[in-house]
Amino acid sequence: LEDLQALNSALLASGAPISVMNDIRKQFSTVNGGRLAELAYPAQVVSLVVSDVPGDDPGAVASGPTVPGRRAAAEVLQEVAARGLELPPRCMAFLQEAAQQPAQDAPSKTATHVIASAGLSLTAAAKAAQARGVTAWILSDAIEGEAREVALVHAALARQAQESGFPHPAPLVLLSGGETTVTLRHKGRGGRNSEFALSLALALDGQEGITALAADTDGIDGSEDNAGAFVAPGTAGAMRAAGVDPRRALQHNDAYGAFAAVDALFHTGPTGTNVNDFRALLIGDLPES
Repeated sequence: LEDLQALNSALLASGAPISVMNDIRKQFSTVNGGRLAELAYPAQVVSLVVSDVPGDDPGAVASGPTVPGRRAAAEVLQEVAARGLELPPRCMAFLQEAAQQPAQDAPSKTATHVIASAGLSLTAAAKAAQARGVTAWILSDAIEGEAREVALVHAALARQAQESGFPHPAPLVLLSGGETTVTLRHKGRGGRNSEFALSLALALDGQEGITALAADTDGIDGSEDNAGAFVAPGTAGAMRAAGVDPRRALQHNDAYGAFAAVDALFHTGPTGTNVNDFRALLIGDLPES
């Protein structure tokens, strides 16, 4: 168990995409990567999947215990080496030994259906916005990359929409989902959505007319008790007034502390499901209802 905990911690801190993390995790389980369906054969296995991965590949959700098909250990070992990932010693030794064995696919009988996903959550959000008289623009439900870098792209799109009125005049909400990552540089507090929000607050520092929310749909951002955080035009300035340097907080992966200082954390408690990140940037004001 200690090896698996260390493996998971190393992967979460690596900045690797979730697809790569799952490819590696599958190597250390007798259940994941379709092995549960293999154990159940010849029984028919039907899976109803709540997707929490960009692109909604069922084999990547929870490392696909009932979805046939997994990468060979030799391929995964090459991926580990190419990315310079440091796995716990016993995990590395196990993977190296598995890579020497011939790949074997056991039989299984499966049917898989995705019943909830980031795309569905964004569609629901767009309908809610339109009911309030706000045009919604769904950017993507499968955005990946460093949270702080993804925030810069969102900030640029929000500024363009505000200045040009494209793709629609305000009020307009930009929506996106997927799963960003954080490469830990220091041991601050905060998950990927809080880090996205802090980077966004800095990129839009003082920019009037743009507010935002970034949150994890399961209600837990990383290992903290918040789902994410809110951003308003004066958020970065308010942090400075509270004695927090938001740029230093970002450098130290301490988005939680920065938003806590200005009471801008978003708390929902555990929601009971997970379709990954949810981001909304509102350009303009909500119409009066």
